[in-house]
Amino acid sequence: MVSSTHDSTARAILYAFLANFGIAIAKSWAAWLTGSGSMLAEAIHSYADTGNQILLYFGLRQSRRPADAEHPLGYGKLSYFWSFVVAILLFSMGGVFSIYEGVHKLQNPEPLSQVWVAIVVLFLAILLEGSSLLGALNEIRKLRGERPFWHWFKHTRNSELVVVLGEDVGAQLGLILALGFLVAANVTGNPVYDALGSICIGVILIVISAFVASRIQSLLVGRSADPDIQEAIDAIISEQESIEFCFKTITMQFGPDTMLAAKVKIQSGLSIDEAVASINALERQLKARIPKLKWCFIEPDVED
Repeated sequence: MVSSTHDSTARAILYAFLANFGIAIAKSWAAWLTGSGSMLAEAIHSYADTGNQILLYFGLRQSRRPADAEHPLGYGKLSYFWSFVVAILLFSMGGVFSIYEGVHKLQNPEPLSQVWVAIVVLFLAILLEGSSLLGALNEIRKLRGERPFWHWFKHTRNSELVVVLGEDVGAQLGLILALGFLVAANVTGNPVYDALGSICIGVILIVISAFVASRIQSLLVGRSADPDIQEAIDAIISEQESIEFCFKTITMQFGPDTMLAAKVKIQSGLSIDEAVASINALERQLKARIPKLKWCFIEPDVED
């Protein structure tokens, strides 16, 4: 399951990288040819997204490093760190620059030329970004299984897929806006519409980056495991005849891996050896039935 999650995330990142890199080159050429501020904002956005995919993949690889003496719980949270960096870059390089370019074009409007080139590029970009978005949704579908999409989106601890999905949605909205404002500027002959398009694209990118950053912030601070995993843990513990009561379970997510600490009341009358054997059997059963559960600490007690 862990390798499946890793592979699905890596494929989603690859889809986004290939789409964004090709689109960035086409947009740059169209922006240079037409002098469009909206197209330039979209080009910068695509270059930023391309670099972001590299950072996401780097974080994904780093998070799989084995635990060591300095990091006994491994490097899983590195994926959250690099995802947060990507959100900041999306805000600064994408959103802020797009708004700056739009304001600059408002103050110094320039006539557009060969707008049809930019329109063709935008149509092609919409198709390519659409394929990237569908690729990301397909990988998400593999991971969420029978769960509704919004349930997965609300509870997922996969920061890379959240970032890729946010970037793809932002890119599609930005492309549609750029196309609409560019057509308006061409029809009316007023380049102000093109400048307004750049500003609107920037606002959308800032909103999406802020949303993504807020989601990842909770993972950086420390977030419990997916509710489905917690329910499975509680169910397995409740099945044990040697355990009379579970006082508390605490889970923590570290990238794709989960840590569990639980305090339980062992059945009265068991010897120390029998109690230890039952706890060890429980830990083996938990790890066997929940592959993402990497660390398991069970504490026997008589009160919370």
